[in-house]
Amino acid sequence: MANFILIGLCIIAGILFRKRKVLPKDAHKGINAWIIYLALPATSFKYLPHITWTKDLLFPALAPILVWMLGWVFITLYSRFKTISKATSGGLKLTSSLSNTTFVGLPLIAAYFSEKEFGTAIICDQVTFTLLSTIGIIVAIRSSQQQKLSAKLVLKKVLTFPPLIGCILALTVPRFVDISVLNPLFDKLAGTVGPLALFSIGLQLRFGGWFSEWKAISFALLYKLILAPLVLIVIAVLLALKGLITQVTIFEMAMPTLLTAGVVADQYNLNPKLSNLIVGIGILLSFITTGVWWFVLTQLGIF
Repeated sequence: MANFILIGLCIIAGILFRKRKVLPKDAHKGINAWIIYLALPATSFKYLPHITWTKDLLFPALAPILVWMLGWVFITLYSRFKTISKATSGGLKLTSSLSNTTFVGLPLIAAYFSEKEFGTAIICDQVTFTLLSTIGIIVAIRSSQQQKLSAKLVLKKVLTFPPLIGCILALTVPRFVDISVLNPLFDKLAGTVGPLALFSIGLQLRFGGWFSEWKAISFALLYKLILAPLVLIVIAVLLALKGLITQVTIFEMAMPTLLTAGVVADQYNLNPKLSNLIVGIGILLSFITTGVWWFVLTQLGIF
């Protein structure tokens, strides 16, 4: 219960702080910088060195890729049946196919499962951010044509992304150096992810002007919140995958749109109004849909 109260409290606080202008307009950028540069790498060091690597972890590594691929096909078909611009199509691909595995995912996993399952979530998270930093950036550039696409640009985006660097270091450094003395520090830094991420979401949530875009919003969120996890459940059942790793992976893929995908859509002018509405409304609806998916995953005896 405390985790659910924390979720509501942090998001409402963010909304109220924004409406009352208690903080500067772009205050969320500083909060996000803390999460990305310090808290998430610390989370990797807290959980990844203790994971027992098995073939079961292929599922959380491959699930985000599958969700991305199916989302790309889904929006491509939608673009052919509807007359929408290339920029709008690119924005929909970004906001339909990448899950918010960190800012929403980690607090909800703590609430519905346990912080012990963060290791599986981080695997999903790193693959998701790698997709955004590579294929996502390629889609954004091709859809906007604001920058010349180059391998150097994509490689720079990937290799300078702090959570990915933290993930790699967390998987390698402890094999050669005993850093257990730093565990209390990693615990403290990792503990800031949930509250700050939720507070940041509250600062950014906006819903104005949604009615004129409701068809595209509905289509994008139908895939992100309903069809994507449903497809993964079918695949898991067919492959006879069971256990907490499978449940947490599907739960992560049922998350709303990755916030950073909305930021990228805004950067490259991929119908930023629509993209931000999908992010905001998706987060709001996800607090209902993820509860339903948790019930399906844990209470029906499928896994």
